[in-house]
Amino acid sequence: MDKRISRIDNRLVYTSDRKTLVIEPWGPDGLRVRSTALPEIDDRQWALTEPVDAQATIEIISDAEATIRNGKISARIQDIFTQSGHLQFFKHTGDTSACILSEQDYVVHAHNPGTRRFKSVDDGLFESEVHFAPRDEERFYGMGLNATDTLNLKGSVIDLYQRHVKHVVPFVVSSEGYGFLWNNPSLGRVEFGNNMTRWVSCGCKQMDYYVTAGDSYADIMENYADVTGHAPEFPWWASGFWQCKLRYETQEEFLNVAREFKRRGLPLSVLVIDFRHWDITGNWKLDPECWPDPEAMVKECDEMGVRIMISPWTLVDETSENFAYMKEHGLFTGSIDGNKDTVGFDGPKYQYDPTNPEAARYLWSKWKQNYFDIGIRTFWLDPCDDFHEIQDFDQVLYHIGPGTEVHNYFPVAHQKNIYEGLVAAGESEVVTICRSSWAGSQRYGASPAVHDIMSSFEHLATYMKAGLNLSMSGIPWGASEIGGFITHDNSSPRFHELMVRWYQYAVFTPVFRTHGKRPNNEAWTIGGESYPHIRAAMLLRERLRPYVMVQMKLASEKGLPPMRPVFFDFTEDPQTADVEDQFLFGPDLLVAPITRHEVRSREVYLPTGTEWTDAWTGEKLPGGQVVEADAPIERIPVYVRGNNPDLVELFKELYSE
Repeated sequence: MDKRISRIDNRLVYTSDRKTLVIEPWGPDGLRVRSTALPEIDDRQWALTEPVDAQATIEIISDAEATIRNGKISARIQDIFTQSGHLQFFKHTGDTSACILSEQDYVVHAHNPGTRRFKSVDDGLFESEVHFAPRDEERFYGMGLNATDTLNLKGSVIDLYQRHVKHVVPFVVSSEGYGFLWNNPSLGRVEFGNNMTRWVSCGCKQMDYYVTAGDSYADIMENYADVTGHAPEFPWWASGFWQCKLRYETQEEFLNVAREFKRRGLPLSVLVIDFRHWDITGNWKLDPECWPDPEAMVKECDEMGVRIMISPWTLVDETSENFAYMKEHGLFTGSIDGNKDTVGFDGPKYQYDPTNPEAARYLWSKWKQNYFDIGIRTFWLDPCDDFHEIQDFDQVLYHIGPGTEVHNYFPVAHQKNIYEGLVAAGESEVVTICRSSWAGSQRYGASPAVHDIMSSFEHLATYMKAGLNLSMSGIPWGASEIGGFITHDNSSPRFHELMVRWYQYAVFTPVFRTHGKRPNNEAWTIGGESYPHIRAAMLLRERLRPYVMVQMKLASEKGLPPMRPVFFDFTEDPQTADVEDQFLFGPDLLVAPITRHEVRSREVYLPTGTEWTDAWTGEKLPGGQVVEADAPIERIPVYVRGNNPDLVELFKELYSE
C-alpha cells in the first residue's frame, strides 16, 4: 500500500490507497482539511473567501503519525488498527490541550464501513462521508434556518438543500469549544446522532471542511468571520421598521400607506414593493399601468425618509423582452436530460444562472437601468434559491457544475452578484432581505428571513429557535417576518393576539420587518384591540435603535450575533444550556417572548453572575434563579443586565407614557 506523510510548504499531506488528505492552517486558530480520491486537490475556495496568513507548526513523528498546529488548534493524524490516517483535533489553552473532535474509531474491522468514504458516482463526482465520534453532553448550534423545533441540534438530521422555509448554512458551533464548516455546497445531509456525527455529500470532488477553536463562543464566531467574511457596516435606516405585505398593487396604494404611517406618527424606514410589479415575468421593471411615475414615487418617499425595497425575482417568461438574448447566450440554468430546463411559476419559466458571470452582468444591467437608476437602491432577493422541485435538484445544471455538486451555492452566488453590482454603481449601504442563504452570505449584506411560514403561535415558537441557530451560523443580520406569511385566519382574537406577540418579539431581532399574505397587514388594519400594543412595540424599537446600532457594529467588526442564545454570554452558568425559549439581544437585554395563546405570565431564568433589572417595573433581582414574570398583553418579559442606566431609563420613560 502506497502511504506517505510529508510537509509541502505550509501543508501536512497524507497519502494512502491512492487518496490524498491535506491539512493546512487557515486564518486565526483554524485548520482546513481536504481529502480526495482524485489525482489533485481542487482549489475552489467556496465559502473560505478571505485571504489567510497563518503559519503552521508541523511535526512528522514517523511515517504513520504527524501533527500540525495553528495557534489554539492542532490536528494529529496517525495510523490505528482500523484506519490509516485517523484524524483528531485538539484545543490548546496555555500549556494544556484537550481533544475536541475525533474521527470515529470503529474498533473492529468487521464493523468498519470507512470513516472517510468515497464512492464514485456520475460526472467524476464521489458520494462521500466523514464520520466523527460522539462526545458526552456535546451540544451543536447553527446550520442556518431549519425547523428542528429545538435550539440544540444534537439528535437532528438536516438535509443539505435550499428552500425558502429552510436556509442551509453548514457551519455548526460545538459546546466543546470549536466551530466546524462543511465547505461543500453539494446536496447531502448531516446527522448529529448520539452514536456519531456524519456529514454526507451526494456528489463532490473532495471533502472540504474547516475547524476553528476558541476559548469562547465569541472567539469562534470572530475566527469564522475572519475566513468567510465580515458583514458590511449596517446602515442606520435598516435598524428601523420595515413594512411589507403581499402585495401593494399600484403606486397610489403604495404611497398612501407611506403617507398614513407619517400621518399617524408611526416609524417607517423601509416600504416594500413585492413581486408581480412587472407586466411580464422577466421584464424586470415596474408595470407603467400600475406604476405610472416611479421617479415621483421615489422622490416623495425620500422626502418622507422612507426607503423603497423591491423584489424583482429571477425567473423569465418566454414572452419577456429579455428571453431571446438570455436563451441565445446560455444565461439560464439547464438540466442533465434537457427535461428540467424550466420551473413552474404561473406556467413554465426559465431561471437565470447566478453562477454564470455573463448572466450576472446581464441581469444586473437590467436591474440597474430599471430600478437603481430611478432611485430604488434596495433589493429583496426572493427567490435566491433554485426554483425547481426538491426532487429535481440533482438534475439541474449550472455554469459551475451539476446541481448535485453545487446546489447550495445558488443563494450566495446571487447575493454576491447583486452586492457587487450595487457597490460598483456607488451604493455603500447594502442590505438584502433574502429567502435563502449559505456560508459566506453575510459578507454580501444578506439578511435572511424565513419565507412562507404559517401565521401561528407554533411557527412563532419554532422559528424563534431557528432564528437563534441562524445567529450561530455566522450570519448576524437575521430578519423576522412578523405574523408569518400564510394566514388562514386574519380576523379572530387569536390572530390579533398572535400579531401583538410577534411584534413584541421582533422588536429584539436584528431586522424589524413584517410581511404576510393578508390584506390587513398594516398596524392600524390588523384589527381588534391590537393597534395600541403594536404601536407601542414599534415605538420601543424606535427608541432602541441606538442600542441596536451598537450591536450591529460589533456584528460587523467581530462577527458577534446581536440576537443570541443565553449561554453565549454565560458559559460559566451550566443552567443556561437548557434555556431555549428566551435569548439575549446584545449583552444587556434578556428577552422572554410569549409564544402561546392567552399566556399572561411565564417562567424566566435569570443567569447567575450579575444582577437583573425588570425593564418594565425597575425591580432588581439577583441572577441564578427562575422567576415568574408577568406578561400582560401590553408587554413581554424583558430584563436589563446589571443596572445599565440608559436602558433602564428608556424603558421607564416608555412605561410611564
